[in-house]
Amino acid sequence: MKAEIITIGDEILIGQIIDTNSQWIGQELNKIGVSVYQITSIQDDKQHILNAFKEAQERVDIVIITGGLGPTKDDITKKTIAEFFNDTEIIVYQEVIDHIKGLFKKMNHPFREIQRTQANLPSKATLLKNSFGTAPGMWFYENETVFVSLPGVPYEMKGLITSEVLPRIQQQFKLPFIIHKTIMTYGQGESTIAERIEDFENNLPSVVKLAYLPSFGRVRLRLSGKGEDKAVLDALLDAAVAEVYQLIPEIITGLDDDASLEKRVGALLKAKNKTICTAESLTGGKIAATLVSIAGASAYYKGSFVTYTAATKISMLNVSAKTIEKHSVVSKEVALEMARGAKEKLQTNYAIAVTGNAGPTTDKNEKSLGTIFIALVSDSKEVVEEFNFGQPREKVINRTVSKSLEILQREIL
Repeated sequence: MKAEIITIGDEILIGQIIDTNSQWIGQELNKIGVSVYQITSIQDDKQHILNAFKEAQERVDIVIITGGLGPTKDDITKKTIAEFFNDTEIIVYQEVIDHIKGLFKKMNHPFREIQRTQANLPSKATLLKNSFGTAPGMWFYENETVFVSLPGVPYEMKGLITSEVLPRIQQQFKLPFIIHKTIMTYGQGESTIAERIEDFENNLPSVVKLAYLPSFGRVRLRLSGKGEDKAVLDALLDAAVAEVYQLIPEIITGLDDDASLEKRVGALLKAKNKTICTAESLTGGKIAATLVSIAGASAYYKGSFVTYTAATKISMLNVSAKTIEKHSVVSKEVALEMARGAKEKLQTNYAIAVTGNAGPTTDKNEKSLGTIFIALVSDSKEVVEEFNFGQPREKVINRTVSKSLEILQREIL
């Protein structure tokens, strides 16, 4: 079962917004056994939309469309999809009008006549109720292809996918099982790992595929199985995972349950009833922001010091001026004193500190661009590691955040 996702909107093509909708839809379709064959982003242009619909219909079973369903003149998806299906009859759904009026009343917002157009749907469309917004979704089925048109607002789209679209797909189609097992590794690159497990990969069963997913400082190994018998797939994937664990045990940090690194770190801290704080220079608070992006982080995260200058390192974290003078602010000695100072002030079990040259200048120190130091101080141990993440600046900062959390996870484990 193949699907294509089509996002409509100039704002995506000019980079004004990021298309997070397609990523989320792809994940949800995959969970129920639907493979996304292609993702397409197109302009708010009638002929462009018609061409995309025709091409999608020829290659997939399900087409999910987002965007262009508002009441204004630039929202043309509804009219265009009606033209595509040669549907000139319009049905007015009073329940949609009543729903919009109810929403606007709750917000003390006046109902305007232009909103009535939201209730006008092509006769071939099945109404998909949008509980969170004004534009209903539409479901079409013609020539053995399902077309689903949804609003582009993420929380509205997600509500419709969850409550209306996925249940309908599961009811209408016989779907295979798609199962993934993802092994998390750190410390070695993609090519090195591939060499070490080459024989294993060459001998995988035909229904099991291996993908390498490299990112900052780590590689995820995703094993995927697709078939009609879930028990067989589970057994094959479990056996494959066990074999990988035997081949590269020292670089595996565990299985990825779709949780981010910061979520896994948070779960570890919570399970062990431990706390952490951070002291940041080049990252400017990004490690702190990453940690607190997880709901419930207050159970283990106490706070942060953003000490971007030598003066603030001295005044806020009690870093010695003599240490800075002797070793410079970009040094393992300063990183260590930053972590000690943060831990002492906030009385945590762990403290992470980072300092370095993110670029494009070295800020009056002898360390090369991209050089960073990460210090971790715990109740029983002190660790400082040096890295060079090269350039550009954004890459250095992101890799510093990622590596800091990896070091923390390793020490907790």
